[in-house]
Amino acid sequence: MSLSAGSLVLDAEALYRELLRGVRSLMGSNTQLVGIASGGAWLAERLHKDLGLAGSAGVLSSALHRDDFAQRGMSQSVQTQIGFDVNGADILVMDDVLYTGRTVRAILNELYDYGRPACVRLAVLVDRGGRELPVAAEFAAARVALPASQSLALARSDDGTFHFEVNEA
Repeated sequence: MSLSAGSLVLDAEALYRELLRGVRSLMGSNTQLVGIASGGAWLAERLHKDLGLAGSAGVLSSALHRDDFAQRGMSQSVQTQIGFDVNGADILVMDDVLYTGRTVRAILNELYDYGRPACVRLAVLVDRGGRELPVAAEFAAARVALPASQSLALARSDDGTFHFEVNEA
């Protein structure tokens, strides 16, 4: 998909394979995968399967901890689902696109509502810069620069393949 006048093409499936390689190197024997709803949850679900992990990946919703809740409202219908004890856990959070850092701040608050992990790390498919908070990914499959007027989000086809959607703000 072309993102800016045909100059940038991102292949979501190729980036997924790079993310799989990076996540494999970050996994420890007790690492738990969780994904931020919705794109991050899709990534965590597929990674969980491709890594041959038991159980299922967790899902984190940022809806209740957003600092822009008054403007956005309850935009996500997905609720947090964590099937492991968060206390003392090594948690690897997955997200599709890291931008301002505000969603990560919100899901950290959500995660700590469930307990106190030993370690929380972040891996993303795309880091687009533009941080407003001091948040960094441990691993990013790609780093791209986009105008603030564009949004980038992961989409999933009916057959489970990934692609990107770009919208003007």
